[in-house]
Amino acid sequence: MVRFDSTPWRAVRTRFHVAARLAVATLLAFAVAGCSLFPEVKDETAGWSADRLYQTAHDAMLQGNYQRAIKLFDQLEARYPYGRYAQQAILESAYSNWRGNETEAAVAAADRFIRTYPNHPNVDYAYYLKGLVYFREDQGLIGYVYELDLSERDPKEMRSSFAAFKELSTKFPDSQYTQDALARMRYLNNAMATYEYKVARYYFNRGAYVAAANRAQGVLVNFPQTPANDKALDLLYRSYARLDLTQLADDSKAILVKTFPESPYVTGVKDREWWEFWKKDEASFGVEPTGQWAERPWWQFW
Repeated sequence: MVRFDSTPWRAVRTRFHVAARLAVATLLAFAVAGCSLFPEVKDETAGWSADRLYQTAHDAMLQGNYQRAIKLFDQLEARYPYGRYAQQAILESAYSNWRGNETEAAVAAADRFIRTYPNHPNVDYAYYLKGLVYFREDQGLIGYVYELDLSERDPKEMRSSFAAFKELSTKFPDSQYTQDALARMRYLNNAMATYEYKVARYYFNRGAYVAAANRAQGVLVNFPQTPANDKALDLLYRSYARLDLTQLADDSKAILVKTFPESPYVTGVKDREWWEFWKKDEASFGVEPTGQWAERPWWQFW
């Protein structure tokens, strides 16, 4: 049997391991030395007073530089966690996050302000801002160019917006934001009713007449006195008719005729031509937000 001497191979492996260790050590040395080659990043706000931090952040917010404003407000709150500037930093950070399309951060900041300063004279604005964030959450830039149909969106945000505005109007009936909040609540209520009607119509068009009737009833029960009620009654009538529930169909038709005698579903007169596809079913669902803000800038509370 021929035997091979493994001694040379062991020597090679040993030399390889030594070389590898030296290479790693050299790379680490270069890395450490390289760090010193880069200039140290300096914090431009180091040593700034609370007043200077706030004024700079506030100016950035007014100029529309929301990312810079958010960063400075966060620094202000971290360095000076007590006092009026910290309180204002949370509010204005919430506003800046909202305008910067950082909706989750905006809501989190508003909630933090409400929890921390429940008796603050501007806490009503925190509730109002929450409602605004959810009200326009999924519209983004295009929403400011063309008012999107809220009835087409996920109702979760509409419900959250409605809840925030309702809490504001309940807790602060005399707030300068309450009238606008109430108008937006009516708008949202009408939008949610239209959403439910469209779901019912979806079921009807696919032959799910029981589901369509149930959703149409939901519109009438949960959203009374909204622009979608006559549509829901007509859809309820047609669903019952397809199910051969003659008495229920006749009752629904009679209620529609008596309650909405001028409705297109009674008169047969269309409110728009077939080719006017760009027109909404309801122009803002019968109400418009007032758009009224504070008589003075909301951030001037001192």
